[in-house]
Amino acid sequence: MCARPRIRSFDHVRSAAAAKSLTKTYGTGDTAVSALRGVTVGFPAGTFTAIMGPSGSGKSTLMHCLAGLDRADGGEVHIGGQEITALSDRELTRVRRDRVGFVFQSFNLVPTLTALSNILLPLDLAGRQPDRDLLSSVVCSLKIHDRLHHRPGELSGGQQQRVAIARALVTRPDVLFADEPTGALDSTTASTLLSFLRTSCRDLGQTIVMVTHDPIAASFADRALVLSDGRIVDDVSSPTPDAVLGAMRSLAS
Repeated sequence: MCARPRIRSFDHVRSAAAAKSLTKTYGTGDTAVSALRGVTVGFPAGTFTAIMGPSGSGKSTLMHCLAGLDRADGGEVHIGGQEITALSDRELTRVRRDRVGFVFQSFNLVPTLTALSNILLPLDLAGRQPDRDLLSSVVCSLKIHDRLHHRPGELSGGQQQRVAIARALVTRPDVLFADEPTGALDSTTASTLLSFLRTSCRDLGQTIVMVTHDPIAASFADRALVLSDGRIVDDVSSPTPDAVLGAMRSLAS
């Protein structure tokens, strides 16, 4: 008999993000699909977590509900100790702006703005001044300090993604959510970016939750959660590509 995975549990006090008994269903009647079936999990501050699973497993839905991009049908979501599930749309927008960072496969940069203006855009919209020491540390670590006055069209794909990561980090979010952040990058550039994300957890205390289908990308994380049919079925600590592949293969057995 297979042992149940040991999944780090809900703890909204110590976790940068947490879910408790989270449910989400799309559609109604015979066409209803249960994307999340009572997911409970915590993401400790300063850790890097990869979320994996086959198509339709619920991994993207879990990230979207955690980030406040989608509302769960039931359960609780906490960001930095604050319960966000019952917030109004305006309050939820403020949480996403002030406490959450996002990095997507598509870089979502404003083409008419320079790299620096793109990085500072969330702070400008919030009426906040940047922490110049943090800004300098981030752009130097990402090796884009000499590209700050270039527009996105003048940057490579890897440079554009590094600008997007810098934009997410300069707001000092409680948690940074990354959705397939290396999907549009070559393997060398992807490895460099993933190394920086891992370093940002260690050096900046940043918490990162990344959805990925790539076992190599997941191996940069501290842990890999594996979802299947809306449930967490494995929680792999210090994942290696082989360990992640093994967890994924076990879903088909």
